[in-house]
Amino acid sequence: MKALSGLSPEVRQYLLVTGNYWAFTLTDGALRMLVVLHFHTLGYTPLQIAALFLFYEIFGVITNLVGGYLGARLGLNRTMNIGLGMQVVALLMLTVPAAWLTIPWVMGAQALSGIAKDLNKMSAKSSIKLLVPGNQQGTLYKWVAILTGSKNALKGVGFFLGGALLALLGFTGAVFAMAALLSLIWLGSLVMLKKDLGKAKAKPKFRDILSKSRAVNVLSAARLFLFGARDVWFVVALPVYLSTAFGWDFWLVGGFLATWIIGYGIVQSLAPALTGKQRGHVPDGRAAFAWAAMLAVVPAAIALGLAASGSTQAVLLGGLMLFGVLFAVNSSLHSYLIVSYAKEDGVSLDVGFYYMSNALGRLLGTLLSGWVYQAHGMEACLWISSLFVLMAAAISCALPRHAAGQAGCS
Repeated sequence: MKALSGLSPEVRQYLLVTGNYWAFTLTDGALRMLVVLHFHTLGYTPLQIAALFLFYEIFGVITNLVGGYLGARLGLNRTMNIGLGMQVVALLMLTVPAAWLTIPWVMGAQALSGIAKDLNKMSAKSSIKLLVPGNQQGTLYKWVAILTGSKNALKGVGFFLGGALLALLGFTGAVFAMAALLSLIWLGSLVMLKKDLGKAKAKPKFRDILSKSRAVNVLSAARLFLFGARDVWFVVALPVYLSTAFGWDFWLVGGFLATWIIGYGIVQSLAPALTGKQRGHVPDGRAAFAWAAMLAVVPAAIALGLAASGSTQAVLLGGLMLFGVLFAVNSSLHSYLIVSYAKEDGVSLDVGFYYMSNALGRLLGTLLSGWVYQAHGMEACLWISSLFVLMAAAISCALPRHAAGQAGCS
């Protein structure tokens, strides 16, 4: 505590925001894996499992759109704490007797969790804009990369935790343990997080939830397709494929996906070095196009490899590693650009609109992941992933470039 009190107020708040985000992410990743694996063992089809997350993604879209408005009016400390409290309630909803765990009930709990997750994420990402001076873009990029990367590394730990807790405690015991831990974090956040963080000086009107910035709108469209490209094969298709095609048990599926997400998070934290920050560069629209174009090749190559090779396990796992590295850089780069583009007064409005597109991409990817995999298999999911990344790359051509502030990929 003495060391913490010696830090600047901005750094202390950054650490509190990051700690809240970490705790939430751990339970979110674990809950995702718990639901996928538990209901798969109960005999649910991939499409039915995808449906369990339908409200999670739909309400994520709505929350990001409205949550940015609430953050600007109420303050980001309140929206973050509301998100933590709602996640505790969502977890407790899943501790009911097994007979109550019908599809509508689980979808309702996931809806609450989706609202909570996006309130928490929007608040965390928006807060950083207010804690870094506007003329320190390199520092802003570094802080965003650290927050995003560490969050995803912990999400990977959450995936492993979900598989492990399911094997050790069962579904109900695992969910209750997470609810108890997150309750303690929530109580600490209520006491320690700075009041009125992120509240706009001028009260925004509800019509302000739609971004008026061309750069924010273009980046939001690219983000939609980028995250749709990931989730169309990662959310439902991949865990079920690993379990059925390779015969992996809970520990292997959870452990492998956890390792992938942890590695993905580490690469996100290193993204500033990979994209030229050490040479004094911060990314722009040209960088967003170039990294997306490289990523688009990978899922197509995996699909071709699965069709041509008898060693499907080596092709899929090796390709997944490469996809993770390139996707991590793309995601971190986007996360920096939105915080950079967002206006400082009422920052959560622009960030909320952007993450609304992010949630819409996840919704589209999740639905397609269950339906396409069930109807056409993993290779079809991968081809759609490649197409979506190509669309993200094409849209990124319209983002501003540093040279003369123009847009374009040439």
